[in-house]
Amino acid sequence: MNISNYYWYFQSAVPPRICDMIVQYGKAVKKDREVQAITGGLGRDRDLKTQPLTKAEIKDLKKKRDSNVIWMNDKWIYKEIHPYIHQANQNAGWNFEWDFSESCQFTIYKKGQYYDWHCDSWDKPYQEEGPTKGKIRKLSVTVTLTDPQEYKGGELEFDFRQNDPDKKRNVRTCTEILPKGSLVVFPSFVWHRVKPITKGERNSLVIWSLGYPFK
Repeated sequence: MNISNYYWYFQSAVPPRICDMIVQYGKAVKKDREVQAITGGLGRDRDLKTQPLTKAEIKDLKKKRDSNVIWMNDKWIYKEIHPYIHQANQNAGWNFEWDFSESCQFTIYKKGQYYDWHCDSWDKPYQEEGPTKGKIRKLSVTVTLTDPQEYKGGELEFDFRQNDPDKKRNVRTCTEILPKGSLVVFPSFVWHRVKPITKGERNSLVIWSLGYPFK
C-alpha cells in the first residue's frame, strides 16, 4: 500500500490535567492490572492467565520488549482520544474504515526498558467472537503522558522502509510528540520502536483502531 504520510501528529493536544488523570488512574489500578508486556501475538491463541509465560519465554521476550502495561477500557479515555484519530485519518489522506478500538494500553517504561522494531498489525484477522472478529489493526496512536524533563531516552522512531531488507533503512525520530500531551497516529503496518530509557520513567498511552481487512 502506497501512502504519502507515514504519521500524523498533534502537539500538546491532550490537556496536562487529562494526562495526569490517565497516569494517576493507571497507577491506582496497577496492583490488579499490571502485566508483563508481550509481543508477536502471544496472547491471541493462548490464555495467559491459565497458561502464563515460562521463564524461557520471558527471557526471550525481553530481547524484543521490556516494559509493563496496564489495560484500560474506560469510555472517558476513548472520548478524549478518538476525535484525534478521526481527524488524522482524514488529514493524512488514509481514510481507513474502522469502527472499534481495542483496550487502551497504559505503558510504563523505566530505566533500561524499551520496545525494539515491530509493527502493530498481524497477518490474520482476529478470530475470537465479539467486536474484533474478522478485523485487523488499521490505526495506532501513541500519547505522551510524561513531561520530557522527567526522563531521557525512550525516543519513538519509525522505519519507513517497512522492514524490507532490500531497501535502505529510512529511520526518523518522532520528536514532534516529545511535549506532554502530544500524540501521533499512524497506520498499524508502519514499523517503529521505542529506544531504551536511560533515566527516569516514561508513561504513554497506546490505542489500536480496528476495521475489516483492506480490499
